[in-house]
Amino acid sequence: MIKDAKLISKLMVMMITTTSFMMVRADSSHNYGDALTKSILFFEGQRSGKLPPSQRMTWRKDSALNDGSDAHLDMVGGYYDAGDNVKFHFPMAFSTTMLAWGVLEFGNSMESDLQNALEAIRWGSDYFVKATRIRNLVVAQIGEPYGDHDCWERPEDMDTPRNTYVLTPNKPGSELSAEIAAALAASSMAFGASDPQYSKLLLSHAIRAFDFANNNRGSYNDSVGSAACPFYCDFSGYMDELLWGAAWLYKATKKRKYWNFVKENIGSIESANVIRNIKGVSVLMSGGGFTEFGWDCKNAGINVLVSEWVMTDPSHASPFIPNADNFVCSVLPNSPTKSVFYSKGGLMFKPGSSNLQHVTSISFLLIVYARHMQAAKKVVNCGGVTADPNTLINLAKSQVDYILGSNPLGMSYMVGYGNKFPQKIHHRGSTLPSLDQHPQQIKCRDGDQYFQTNAPNPNVLVGAVIGGPAEDDAFEDSRYNVGQSEPTTYLNAPFVGLVAYFKSPQASSGFVKFDWL
Repeated sequence: MIKDAKLISKLMVMMITTTSFMMVRADSSHNYGDALTKSILFFEGQRSGKLPPSQRMTWRKDSALNDGSDAHLDMVGGYYDAGDNVKFHFPMAFSTTMLAWGVLEFGNSMESDLQNALEAIRWGSDYFVKATRIRNLVVAQIGEPYGDHDCWERPEDMDTPRNTYVLTPNKPGSELSAEIAAALAASSMAFGASDPQYSKLLLSHAIRAFDFANNNRGSYNDSVGSAACPFYCDFSGYMDELLWGAAWLYKATKKRKYWNFVKENIGSIESANVIRNIKGVSVLMSGGGFTEFGWDCKNAGINVLVSEWVMTDPSHASPFIPNADNFVCSVLPNSPTKSVFYSKGGLMFKPGSSNLQHVTSISFLLIVYARHMQAAKKVVNCGGVTADPNTLINLAKSQVDYILGSNPLGMSYMVGYGNKFPQKIHHRGSTLPSLDQHPQQIKCRDGDQYFQTNAPNPNVLVGAVIGGPAEDDAFEDSRYNVGQSEPTTYLNAPFVGLVAYFKSPQASSGFVKFDWL
Protein backbone atom coordinates (compact mmCIF):
# COMPACT_ATOMS: atom_id res chain seq x y z
CA MET A 1 0.00 0.00 0.00
CA ILE A 2 1.36 3.38 -1.04
CA LYS A 3 1.28 5.95 1.77
CA ASP A 4 3.24 8.79 0.17
CA ALA A 5 0.66 11.28 -1.15
CA LYS A 6 3.18 12.91 -3.48
CA LEU A 7 4.08 9.54 -4.96
CA ILE A 8 0.38 8.69 -5.41
CA SER A 9 -0.16 12.01 -7.20
CA LYS A 10 2.86 11.46 -9.40
CA LEU A 11 1.69 7.98 -10.39
CA MET A 12 -1.79 9.28 -11.19
CA VAL A 13 -0.38 11.98 -13.47
CA MET A 14 1.79 9.40 -15.20
CA MET A 15 -1.16 7.06 -15.70
CA ILE A 16 -3.36 9.83 -17.08
CA THR A 17 -0.63 10.97 -19.48
CA THR A 18 0.08 7.45 -20.65
CA THR A 19 -3.60 6.60 -21.01
CA SER A 20 -4.07 9.64 -23.24
CA PHE A 21 -1.03 8.65 -25.25
CA MET A 22 -2.27 5.09 -25.60
CA MET A 23 -5.76 5.91 -26.82
CA VAL A 24 -5.02 4.10 -30.08
CA ARG A 25 -4.33 0.39 -30.03
CA ALA A 26 -1.09 -0.68 -31.68
CA ASP A 27 -2.73 -3.29 -33.87
CA SER A 28 -0.94 -6.63 -33.82
CA SER A 29 -2.58 -7.55 -37.12
CA HIS A 30 -0.33 -5.30 -39.18
CA ASN A 31 1.44 -7.19 -41.93
CA TYR A 32 4.99 -5.93 -41.44
CA GLY A 33 6.24 -8.23 -44.19
CA ASP A 34 3.89 -6.59 -46.68
CA ALA A 35 4.91 -3.15 -45.43
CA LEU A 36 8.59 -4.11 -45.86
CA THR A 37 8.08 -5.28 -49.43
CA LYS A 38 6.23 -2.10 -50.33
CA SER A 39 8.59 0.28 -48.52
CA ILE A 40 11.46 -1.04 -50.66
CA LEU A 41 9.38 -1.03 -53.85
CA PHE A 42 8.84 2.71 -53.39
CA PHE A 43 12.49 3.35 -54.27
CA GLU A 44 11.92 1.94 -57.75
CA GLY A 45 9.37 4.71 -58.27
CA GLN A 46 12.07 7.27 -57.42
CA ARG A 47 14.71 5.93 -59.78
CA SER A 48 16.32 8.21 -62.30
CA GLY A 49 18.20 7.01 -65.36
CA LYS A 50 18.06 3.85 -67.46
CA LEU A 51 15.74 1.42 -65.71
CA PRO A 52 16.72 -2.24 -65.53
CA PRO A 53 14.68 -5.19 -66.88
CA SER A 54 13.90 -6.10 -63.25
CA GLN A 55 11.99 -2.82 -62.74
CA ARG A 56 8.74 -3.66 -60.93
CA MET A 57 7.20 -0.18 -60.80
CA THR A 58 6.40 -0.45 -64.50
CA TRP A 59 4.59 2.86 -64.96
CA ARG A 60 7.96 4.54 -64.50
CA LYS A 61 10.23 4.66 -67.58
CA ASP A 62 13.75 5.83 -68.45
CA SER A 63 14.48 9.46 -67.60
CA ALA A 64 17.28 12.04 -67.39
CA LEU A 65 19.61 10.04 -69.65
CA ASN A 66 21.90 13.02 -70.32
CA ASP A 67 22.50 14.07 -66.71
CA GLY A 68 26.03 15.37 -66.19
CA SER A 69 26.66 16.01 -69.89
CA ASP A 70 26.88 19.79 -69.38
CA ALA A 71 29.99 19.11 -67.23
CA HIS A 72 31.25 16.25 -69.45
CA LEU A 73 30.35 13.74 -66.75
CA ASP A 74 28.15 10.66 -66.64
CA MET A 75 25.69 11.29 -63.84
CA VAL A 76 22.86 9.14 -65.13
CA GLY A 77 21.10 7.28 -62.30
CA GLY A 78 20.42 7.96 -58.66
CA TYR A 79 17.14 8.96 -57.06
CA TYR A 80 14.71 11.84 -57.25
CA ASP A 81 14.39 12.89 -53.63
CA ALA A 82 10.65 13.53 -53.42
CA GLY A 83 7.79 14.57 -55.68
CA ASP A 84 9.98 16.70 -57.94
CA ASN A 85 12.65 15.78 -60.49
CA VAL A 86 15.81 17.27 -58.97
CA LYS A 87 18.56 14.99 -57.72
CA PHE A 88 19.54 16.62 -54.42
CA HIS A 89 22.59 14.63 -53.33
CA PHE A 90 22.54 15.64 -49.66
CA PRO A 91 19.24 13.92 -48.78
CA MET A 92 19.93 11.17 -51.34
CA ALA A 93 23.18 10.27 -49.57
CA PHE A 94 21.45 10.21 -46.17
CA SER A 95 18.73 7.95 -47.59
CA THR A 96 21.38 5.58 -48.92
CA THR A 97 23.15 5.54 -45.55
CA MET A 98 19.90 4.68 -43.78
CA LEU A 99 18.99 1.93 -46.25
CA ALA A 100 22.40 0.37 -45.72
CA TRP A 101 22.18 0.73 -41.93
CA GLY A 102 18.80 -0.97 -42.04
CA VAL A 103 20.27 -3.95 -43.90
CA LEU A 104 23.22 -4.15 -41.50
CA GLU A 105 20.92 -4.18 -38.48
CA PHE A 106 17.88 -6.05 -39.75
CA GLY A 107 18.90 -7.78 -42.99
CA ASN A 108 18.51 -11.19 -41.35
CA SER A 109 14.78 -10.48 -41.00
CA MET A 110 14.25 -9.37 -44.59
CA GLU A 111 14.29 -12.86 -46.15
CA SER A 112 13.18 -12.60 -49.81
CA ASP A 113 13.19 -8.79 -49.61
CA LEU A 114 16.89 -8.63 -48.76
CA GLN A 115 17.93 -8.78 -52.41
CA ASN A 116 15.52 -5.98 -53.29
CA ALA A 117 16.89 -3.90 -50.40
CA LEU A 118 20.44 -4.46 -51.65
CA GLU A 119 19.38 -3.39 -55.14
CA ALA A 120 17.88 -0.22 -53.68
CA ILE A 121 21.19 0.50 -51.94
CA ARG A 122 23.17 -0.28 -55.08
CA TRP A 123 21.11 2.17 -57.12
CA GLY A 124 22.34 4.87 -54.74
CA SER A 125 25.89 3.61 -54.19
CA ASP A 126 26.55 3.15 -57.93
CA TYR A 127 25.55 6.75 -58.40
CA PHE A 128 27.79 8.03 -55.62
CA VAL A 129 30.73 6.16 -57.10
CA LYS A 130 30.12 8.26 -60.21
CA ALA A 131 29.84 11.40 -58.08
CA THR A 132 33.28 10.78 -56.53
CA ARG A 133 35.08 9.30 -59.54
CA ILE A 134 37.35 12.30 -60.13
CA ARG A 135 39.80 13.08 -57.37
CA ASN A 136 39.23 16.46 -55.69
CA LEU A 137 35.78 16.77 -57.26
CA VAL A 138 32.42 15.73 -55.84
CA VAL A 139 29.19 16.16 -57.77
CA ALA A 140 26.72 17.88 -55.46
CA GLN A 141 23.43 18.07 -57.36
CA ILE A 142 21.76 17.59 -60.73
CA GLY A 143 18.93 19.85 -61.81
CA GLU A 144 18.16 23.55 -61.44
CA PRO A 145 15.44 23.52 -58.76
CA TYR A 146 13.57 26.72 -59.59
CA GLY A 147 12.97 25.69 -63.19
CA ASP A 148 12.00 22.21 -62.08
CA HIS A 149 9.59 23.39 -59.40
CA ASP A 150 7.94 25.79 -61.85
CA CYS A 151 6.77 22.84 -63.98
CA TRP A 152 4.54 19.85 -63.32
CA GLU A 153 6.21 17.32 -65.62
CA ARG A 154 6.86 13.61 -65.62
CA PRO A 155 10.54 12.71 -65.15
CA GLU A 156 10.34 11.06 -68.58
CA ASP A 157 9.37 14.41 -70.20
CA MET A 158 11.72 16.80 -68.43
CA ASP A 159 12.85 19.78 -70.49
CA THR A 160 13.90 21.97 -67.54
CA PRO A 161 17.60 22.79 -66.97
CA ARG A 162 19.62 19.81 -65.73
CA ASN A 163 22.55 21.83 -64.39
CA THR A 164 25.42 19.91 -62.82
CA TYR A 165 26.74 21.43 -59.57
CA VAL A 166 30.16 20.33 -58.41
CA LEU A 167 32.37 20.76 -55.35
CA THR A 168 36.11 21.42 -55.62
CA PRO A 169 38.84 22.49 -53.16
CA ASN A 170 37.91 26.10 -54.00
CA LYS A 171 34.19 25.39 -53.69
CA PRO A 172 33.99 22.87 -50.83
CA GLY A 173 31.02 21.12 -49.31
CA SER A 174 32.11 19.16 -46.27
CA GLU A 175 28.63 18.14 -45.08
CA LEU A 176 27.60 16.72 -48.44
CA SER A 177 30.93 15.03 -49.16
CA ALA A 178 31.07 13.49 -45.68
CA GLU A 179 27.49 12.22 -45.96
CA ILE A 180 28.44 10.58 -49.25
CA ALA A 181 31.39 9.02 -47.40
CA ALA A 182 29.01 7.66 -44.76
CA ALA A 183 26.67 6.30 -47.45
CA LEU A 184 29.48 4.53 -49.29
CA ALA A 185 31.07 3.16 -46.10
CA ALA A 186 27.74 1.79 -44.85
CA SER A 187 26.96 0.38 -48.30
CA SER A 188 30.38 -1.29 -48.48
CA MET A 189 29.49 -3.19 -45.31
CA ALA A 190 26.07 -4.14 -46.66
CA PHE A 191 27.75 -5.79 -49.66
CA GLY A 192 30.67 -7.24 -47.70
CA ALA A 193 29.42 -10.83 -47.86
CA SER A 194 27.56 -10.91 -51.17
CA ASP A 195 29.93 -8.88 -53.37
CA PRO A 196 33.38 -8.38 -51.79
CA GLN A 197 34.90 -6.69 -54.84
CA TYR A 198 32.10 -4.16 -55.05
CA SER A 199 32.36 -3.62 -51.30
CA LYS A 200 36.05 -2.82 -51.68
CA LEU A 201 35.30 -0.33 -54.46
CA LEU A 202 32.70 1.45 -52.34
CA LEU A 203 35.04 1.69 -49.39
CA SER A 204 37.82 3.24 -51.50
CA HIS A 205 35.39 5.92 -52.71
CA ALA A 206 34.15 6.46 -49.16
CA ILE A 207 37.69 7.19 -48.00
CA ARG A 208 38.23 9.54 -50.96
CA ALA A 209 35.01 11.42 -50.22
CA PHE A 210 35.85 11.77 -46.53
CA ASP A 211 39.37 13.02 -47.22
CA PHE A 212 37.98 15.59 -49.63
CA ALA A 213 35.43 16.72 -47.04
CA ASN A 214 37.95 16.95 -44.22
CA ASN A 215 40.84 18.50 -46.16
CA ASN A 216 38.67 21.13 -47.87
CA ARG A 217 36.36 22.37 -45.17
CA GLY A 218 33.42 24.57 -45.99
CA SER A 219 29.68 24.43 -46.49
CA TYR A 220 27.95 23.45 -49.69
CA ASN A 221 25.41 26.17 -48.84
CA ASP A 222 28.01 28.62 -50.10
CA SER A 223 29.37 26.55 -52.97
CA VAL A 224 26.05 25.48 -54.49
CA GLY A 225 24.20 28.54 -53.22
CA SER A 226 20.63 29.16 -54.28
CA ALA A 227 20.43 25.75 -55.97
CA ALA A 228 20.71 24.18 -52.51
CA CYS A 229 18.97 26.83 -50.41
CA PRO A 230 16.27 27.05 -49.29
CA PHE A 231 15.52 23.50 -50.45
CA TYR A 232 18.16 21.50 -48.58
CA CYS A 233 20.29 24.06 -46.76
CA ASP A 234 22.53 22.63 -44.09
CA PHE A 235 21.73 24.62 -40.96
CA SER A 236 23.49 22.36 -38.45
CA GLY A 237 27.00 22.96 -39.80
CA TYR A 238 29.29 20.38 -41.37
CA MET A 239 31.08 18.99 -38.30
CA ASP A 240 28.26 16.55 -37.53
CA GLU A 241 28.63 15.03 -41.02
CA LEU A 242 32.41 14.82 -40.65
CA LEU A 243 31.94 12.94 -37.37
CA TRP A 244 29.19 10.78 -38.89
CA GLY A 245 31.37 9.91 -41.86
CA ALA A 246 34.36 9.13 -39.64
CA ALA A 247 32.24 6.92 -37.38
CA TRP A 248 31.00 4.93 -40.35
CA LEU A 249 34.53 4.60 -41.71
CA TYR A 250 35.70 3.32 -38.34
CA LYS A 251 32.85 0.79 -38.30
CA ALA A 252 33.80 -0.32 -41.82
CA THR A 253 37.60 -0.35 -41.49
CA LYS A 254 38.38 -0.50 -37.73
CA LYS A 255 41.20 1.97 -38.41
CA ARG A 256 41.99 3.92 -35.24
CA LYS A 257 42.50 7.20 -37.07
CA TYR A 258 38.78 7.46 -37.75
CA TRP A 259 37.85 6.66 -34.16
CA ASN A 260 40.42 9.17 -32.94
CA PHE A 261 38.85 11.77 -35.23
CA VAL A 262 35.44 11.17 -33.65
CA LYS A 263 36.76 11.33 -30.08
CA GLU A 264 38.84 14.44 -30.71
CA ASN A 265 36.07 16.38 -32.44
CA ILE A 266 32.87 15.31 -30.71
CA GLY A 267 33.05 18.37 -28.45
CA SER A 268 32.67 20.66 -31.45
CA ILE A 269 29.03 19.64 -31.94
CA GLU A 270 28.15 19.18 -28.27
CA SER A 271 28.51 22.86 -27.53
CA ALA A 272 27.00 24.14 -30.77
CA ASN A 273 23.54 25.65 -30.93
CA VAL A 274 20.89 23.46 -32.55
CA ILE A 275 19.56 25.10 -35.68
CA ARG A 276 16.83 23.43 -37.70
CA ASN A 277 15.77 23.97 -41.29
CA ILE A 278 12.01 24.59 -41.04
CA LYS A 279 10.49 25.38 -44.42
CA GLY A 280 13.78 26.88 -45.54
CA VAL A 281 14.08 29.12 -42.49
CA SER A 282 16.85 28.84 -39.89
CA VAL A 283 15.28 28.24 -36.46
CA LEU A 284 17.16 27.98 -33.16
CA MET A 285 15.86 24.94 -31.26
CA SER A 286 15.81 24.01 -27.59
CA GLY A 287 16.60 20.58 -26.20
CA GLY A 288 20.24 20.11 -27.19
CA GLY A 289 21.95 18.67 -30.24
CA PHE A 290 21.58 15.14 -28.91
CA THR A 291 17.86 15.31 -29.80
CA GLU A 292 18.29 15.83 -33.55
CA PHE A 293 18.61 13.29 -36.37
CA GLY A 294 17.75 13.53 -40.05
CA TRP A 295 19.18 14.50 -43.41
CA ASP A 296 20.46 17.80 -41.95
CA CYS A 297 21.62 16.99 -38.41
CA LYS A 298 23.35 13.70 -37.52
CA ASN A 299 24.01 14.28 -33.79
CA ALA A 300 21.74 11.63 -32.27
CA GLY A 301 22.71 9.16 -34.97
CA ILE A 302 26.39 9.55 -34.16
CA ASN A 303 25.81 8.73 -30.50
CA VAL A 304 23.62 5.71 -31.23
CA LEU A 305 26.00 4.38 -33.87
CA VAL A 306 29.04 4.77 -31.62
CA SER A 307 27.19 3.23 -28.66
CA GLU A 308 27.64 -0.16 -30.32
CA TRP A 309 31.31 -0.22 -29.38
CA VAL A 310 31.50 2.05 -26.31
CA MET A 311 28.48 1.08 -24.20
CA THR A 312 30.45 -1.41 -22.09
CA ASP A 313 33.69 0.58 -22.16
CA PRO A 314 33.67 3.22 -19.38
CA SER A 315 36.86 4.79 -20.70
CA HIS A 316 35.17 5.78 -23.99
CA ALA A 317 31.48 5.89 -23.06
CA SER A 318 31.39 9.63 -22.44
CA PRO A 319 29.93 11.73 -23.99
CA PHE A 320 28.32 9.26 -26.39
CA ILE A 321 26.29 7.14 -23.96
CA PRO A 322 25.10 10.07 -21.78
CA ASN A 323 24.02 11.89 -24.95
CA ALA A 324 22.28 8.81 -26.36
CA ASP A 325 20.48 8.41 -23.02
CA ASN A 326 19.48 12.08 -23.15
CA PHE A 327 18.15 11.50 -26.66
CA VAL A 328 15.96 8.67 -25.33
CA CYS A 329 14.72 10.88 -22.50
CA SER A 330 13.88 13.62 -25.01
CA VAL A 331 11.27 11.43 -26.73
CA LEU A 332 9.76 9.24 -23.98
CA PRO A 333 6.15 10.38 -23.45
CA ASN A 334 6.49 10.55 -19.65
CA SER A 335 10.02 11.87 -19.43
CA PRO A 336 10.42 15.17 -17.57
CA THR A 337 12.93 16.23 -20.23
CA LYS A 338 10.73 15.36 -23.21
CA SER A 339 11.23 17.79 -26.10
CA VAL A 340 8.66 16.34 -28.52
CA PHE A 341 4.88 16.60 -28.58
CA TYR A 342 2.44 13.69 -28.89
CA SER A 343 -0.96 13.98 -30.53
CA LYS A 344 -4.01 12.52 -28.80
CA GLY A 345 -3.72 9.62 -31.21
CA GLY A 346 -0.16 8.95 -30.06
CA LEU A 347 1.98 10.32 -32.90
CA MET A 348 5.28 12.02 -32.12
CA PHE A 349 5.74 15.57 -33.42
CA LYS A 350 8.66 17.92 -33.87
CA PRO A 351 8.38 21.45 -35.31
CA GLY A 352 8.21 21.76 -39.08
CA SER A 353 6.43 20.13 -41.99
CA SER A 354 6.70 16.55 -43.26
CA ASN A 355 6.62 15.35 -39.67
CA LEU A 356 6.93 11.63 -40.39
CA GLN A 357 10.55 12.20 -41.44
CA HIS A 358 11.28 12.73 -37.73
CA VAL A 359 9.09 9.84 -36.63
CA THR A 360 10.75 7.27 -38.88
CA SER A 361 14.33 8.40 -38.19
CA ILE A 362 13.87 8.68 -34.43
CA SER A 363 12.05 5.35 -34.20
CA PHE A 364 14.87 3.69 -36.11
CA LEU A 365 17.41 5.00 -33.61
CA LEU A 366 15.27 3.79 -30.71
CA ILE A 367 15.29 0.23 -32.03
CA VAL A 368 19.03 0.22 -32.71
CA TYR A 369 19.81 1.67 -29.28
CA ALA A 370 17.45 -0.80 -27.61
CA ARG A 371 19.37 -3.66 -29.21
CA HIS A 372 22.65 -2.29 -27.87
CA MET A 373 21.05 -1.85 -24.45
CA GLN A 374 19.84 -5.45 -24.50
CA ALA A 375 23.36 -6.68 -25.18
CA ALA A 376 24.74 -4.58 -22.30
CA LYS A 377 21.80 -5.25 -19.91
CA LYS A 378 21.35 -1.50 -19.61
CA VAL A 379 18.44 0.79 -18.72
CA VAL A 380 18.01 4.55 -19.14
CA ASN A 381 16.92 6.78 -16.24
CA CYS A 382 15.00 9.93 -17.08
CA GLY A 383 14.38 11.86 -13.87
CA GLY A 384 12.54 9.08 -12.09
CA VAL A 385 11.23 7.37 -15.24
CA THR A 386 13.17 4.21 -16.07
CA ALA A 387 13.26 2.84 -19.61
CA ASP A 388 14.52 -0.61 -20.47
CA PRO A 389 15.02 -1.87 -24.06
CA ASN A 390 11.39 -2.97 -24.35
CA THR A 391 10.27 0.56 -23.52
CA LEU A 392 12.12 1.90 -26.55
CA ILE A 393 10.93 -0.94 -28.78
CA ASN A 394 7.30 -0.46 -27.77
CA LEU A 395 7.46 3.29 -28.33
CA ALA A 396 8.90 2.73 -31.82
CA LYS A 397 6.22 0.11 -32.49
CA SER A 398 3.46 2.54 -31.55
CA GLN A 399 4.83 4.99 -34.14
CA VAL A 400 5.16 2.36 -36.87
CA ASP A 401 1.65 1.08 -36.18
CA TYR A 402 0.25 4.62 -36.28
CA ILE A 403 1.81 5.10 -39.72
CA LEU A 404 0.32 1.81 -40.91
CA GLY A 405 -3.20 2.70 -39.80
CA SER A 406 -3.56 2.41 -36.02
CA ASN A 407 -4.69 6.02 -35.69
CA PRO A 408 -7.94 7.95 -35.19
CA LEU A 409 -8.63 8.10 -38.95
CA GLY A 410 -7.76 4.47 -39.61
CA MET A 411 -5.58 5.87 -42.40
CA SER A 412 -2.39 4.21 -43.55
CA TYR A 413 0.23 6.83 -44.37
CA MET A 414 2.02 4.32 -46.58
CA VAL A 415 0.55 4.45 -50.08
CA GLY A 416 -0.79 1.08 -51.18
CA TYR A 417 -0.79 -0.45 -47.70
CA GLY A 418 -4.12 -1.36 -46.10
CA ASN A 419 -7.62 -0.50 -47.28
CA LYS A 420 -7.43 3.26 -46.68
CA PHE A 421 -4.46 5.32 -47.78
CA PRO A 422 -3.82 8.72 -49.43
CA GLN A 423 -4.96 8.93 -53.07
CA LYS A 424 -3.73 12.40 -54.08
CA ILE A 425 -0.10 12.60 -53.04
CA HIS A 426 2.14 15.46 -54.14
CA HIS A 427 4.27 13.61 -56.70
CA ARG A 428 4.67 14.39 -60.39
CA GLY A 429 5.11 10.87 -61.73
CA SER A 430 2.20 9.55 -59.68
CA THR A 431 -0.12 12.43 -60.61
CA LEU A 432 0.47 12.44 -64.38
CA PRO A 433 -0.60 9.64 -66.73
CA SER A 434 2.21 7.23 -67.59
CA LEU A 435 3.82 7.01 -71.01
CA ASP A 436 1.88 3.81 -71.57
CA GLN A 437 -1.38 5.74 -71.21
CA HIS A 438 -0.25 9.05 -72.70
CA PRO A 439 2.79 8.63 -74.98
CA GLN A 440 2.80 12.29 -76.08
CA GLN A 441 4.96 14.74 -74.16
CA ILE A 442 3.29 16.62 -71.34
CA LYS A 443 5.00 20.01 -71.31
CA CYS A 444 5.75 22.32 -68.40
CA ARG A 445 2.31 23.78 -67.68
CA ASP A 446 0.33 21.05 -69.42
CA GLY A 447 0.51 19.02 -66.24
CA ASP A 448 -1.42 21.61 -64.24
CA GLN A 449 -4.78 20.11 -65.18
CA TYR A 450 -3.75 16.80 -63.60
CA PHE A 451 -2.48 18.51 -60.48
CA GLN A 452 -5.67 20.50 -60.03
CA THR A 453 -8.15 17.66 -60.50
CA ASN A 454 -9.87 16.05 -57.51
CA ALA A 455 -9.43 12.62 -59.05
CA PRO A 456 -7.04 10.13 -57.41
CA ASN A 457 -3.55 9.86 -58.85
CA PRO A 458 -3.54 7.48 -61.83
CA ASN A 459 -0.27 5.81 -60.81
CA VAL A 460 -0.04 4.33 -57.32
CA LEU A 461 3.40 4.98 -55.82
CA VAL A 462 3.26 1.81 -53.76
CA GLY A 463 5.15 1.94 -50.48
CA ALA A 464 5.57 5.71 -50.31
CA VAL A 465 5.46 7.09 -46.75
CA ILE A 466 4.22 10.66 -46.93
CA GLY A 467 4.58 13.68 -44.64
CA GLY A 468 1.67 12.61 -42.46
CA PRO A 469 -1.14 14.14 -40.41
CA ALA A 470 -1.39 17.39 -38.50
CA GLU A 471 -0.90 17.68 -34.73
CA ASP A 472 -4.62 17.07 -34.14
CA ASP A 473 -4.39 13.77 -36.12
CA ALA A 474 -6.31 15.35 -39.02
CA PHE A 475 -5.17 14.73 -42.57
CA GLU A 476 -5.88 16.58 -45.81
CA ASP A 477 -5.54 14.28 -48.82
CA SER A 478 -4.51 17.04 -51.19
CA ARG A 479 -1.64 17.64 -53.60
CA TYR A 480 -1.71 21.27 -52.48
CA ASN A 481 -0.77 20.31 -48.91
CA VAL A 482 2.86 19.49 -49.64
CA GLY A 483 3.92 19.03 -46.02
CA GLN A 484 1.31 16.34 -45.46
CA SER A 485 1.10 14.64 -48.85
CA GLU A 486 4.61 14.55 -50.33
CA PRO A 487 6.74 11.38 -50.08
CA THR A 488 10.53 11.48 -49.78
CA THR A 489 13.33 8.94 -49.87
CA TYR A 490 14.52 9.99 -46.41
CA LEU A 491 11.07 9.30 -44.99
CA ASN A 492 11.09 5.76 -46.36
CA ALA A 493 14.71 4.75 -45.83
CA PRO A 494 14.56 4.41 -42.01
CA PHE A 495 11.11 2.83 -42.28
CA VAL A 496 12.55 -0.08 -44.27
CA GLY A 497 14.66 -1.12 -41.27
CA LEU A 498 11.80 -0.54 -38.85
CA VAL A 499 9.29 -2.82 -40.54
CA ALA A 500 12.03 -5.42 -41.12
CA TYR A 501 12.61 -5.49 -37.37
CA PHE A 502 8.93 -5.78 -36.47
CA LYS A 503 8.57 -8.54 -39.05
CA SER A 504 11.12 -10.57 -37.09
CA PRO A 505 10.11 -13.16 -34.45
CA GLN A 506 11.92 -11.34 -31.63
CA ALA A 507 9.83 -8.18 -32.03
CA SER A 508 6.99 -7.59 -29.59
CA SER A 509 3.39 -7.85 -30.75
CA GLY A 510 -0.13 -7.08 -29.55
CA PHE A 511 -0.97 -4.11 -27.37
CA VAL A 512 1.82 -1.68 -26.67
CA LYS A 513 2.57 -1.94 -22.95
CA PHE A 514 5.07 0.58 -21.70
CA ASP A 515 7.09 -0.32 -18.65
CA TRP A 516 5.87 2.72 -16.71
CA LEU A 517 2.19 1.62 -16.88
